[in-house]
Amino acid sequence: MKKIPTILLLYGLSLFPLFAENSNREDNTLRAKQNIRKSIAMIDSAMTHHFTDAGMARYYNPYTNALSEEKASVWMYTSAIEAVNAAIRALSTLKQQGESDPYYNRNLKRCGKLLSQLYENLEFYAGTFTLTSYTQTKQWTVYGVDRGQSKGTARVDGIYNVYDDQQWLIREMIESYRLTGNKKYLSKAEYLTEYVLDGWDCTLDENANEHGGITWGPGYTTKHACSNGPMISPLVWLSELYSGKNDTITYLYIDENGNRKTASSKKSDYYLKFAEKIYAWQKNHLLRKDGVFYDMLGGCVPDCTVAYETINGLTYRKHTPLKDAVGKAFTYNSGTMISGAANLYASTQNDTYIEDAKQLSRSSFACFAKLGATLPQYYTFPSEGFDHWFNGVLLRGYAELYPVFPETETYIDSFQQNLDYACDHFLYKGVLPSGLLSGWKANHGANNTEGMFSFAFAGEYAVLAHHLFLK
Repeated sequence: MKKIPTILLLYGLSLFPLFAENSNREDNTLRAKQNIRKSIAMIDSAMTHHFTDAGMARYYNPYTNALSEEKASVWMYTSAIEAVNAAIRALSTLKQQGESDPYYNRNLKRCGKLLSQLYENLEFYAGTFTLTSYTQTKQWTVYGVDRGQSKGTARVDGIYNVYDDQQWLIREMIESYRLTGNKKYLSKAEYLTEYVLDGWDCTLDENANEHGGITWGPGYTTKHACSNGPMISPLVWLSELYSGKNDTITYLYIDENGNRKTASSKKSDYYLKFAEKIYAWQKNHLLRKDGVFYDMLGGCVPDCTVAYETINGLTYRKHTPLKDAVGKAFTYNSGTMISGAANLYASTQNDTYIEDAKQLSRSSFACFAKLGATLPQYYTFPSEGFDHWFNGVLLRGYAELYPVFPETETYIDSFQQNLDYACDHFLYKGVLPSGLLSGWKANHGANNTEGMFSFAFAGEYAVLAHHLFLK
């Protein structure tokens, strides 16, 4: 046998990692393109099945073609914006990498138009009311839980709007601004941010520290993980958008004597400081011993009725003591805190945030992902109630953390495997069942699908595509 010169053998071995790297990159790009196509197809399917001139229907049954009379809440509607944003992000990344296939450019433009239409019709959920908060009484135009008969007429007073609905919209509006450069998205995001932060309990305890926490909504006294955690990342994003700029913001606070005062700050500093305050509040009040989060802080004293007080002849909302961290742990409450910690670390380089994020990613996967529970070698995630959309938030957290903590790759890939299995075995009329690993029910009449789940699955495919492009 002819010997290969040692120098040539060593040269060939030195090139092997490069060949392997190029091969992996090509595989990732191919897989990412497949994910994008699936995402776009699912968005199209969900738009076709759930949207009519009367708005977004909550349920659709692909076996009976039945569409529910019940309309989607604003939170459910936002899932469509979320999916389209994710698709635009993945398509934009592919374009930046030099992709010239007309399919991708065509769908990038089409998704941009769809995004604009979704925001236009979001105004069916808008309404105006006057709110007395901890520091002021002011009129606000925000988004109600339920769709109104015409734009701007939705009921939004009291319990008819909640802060977390505004927060999910803020997240998407900032993302839409970053993707399109359209300043109207940023303007509305900042307006809604002002509204949400007006709900922060800035009353002071006996040590002159803020009680902190954002209630579920202006008509509630309990403070939920879902009305605090989702606000952290968008505040960091706003801080980054104004970094190096001199734009200022005026805000209200309470001094040690209970007086309402006005102050101003650079936007970049104000938004980042608030992100850190909210993060610290949730970590200090809702973190469970197993490393994930309770649903809320409850146990209202004396009861859960919104209370008011009069100071210097003016009425303000009063602090309601809460004594019990309670409620089931949900995947999205871990997801928002992972994203928040990853974003805070990127802006502050504070190692506490990255260590928190690492621990929470491990704890959340151990808590929520059950290997072999439905199929061997597949992880089963919670699937009751709104869990499928919640799970998508967790995936986004893992994807945000991946660049500084590659261990999340295992967690991320479990979502890819589940979606691919469902597509290969159960995709019907462009729709996936709630049981990604178990399929449709034998009783076809029981196969109603949530519109927000269809958009969640589409969004997850787009998130996975973007992740693969950047690996």
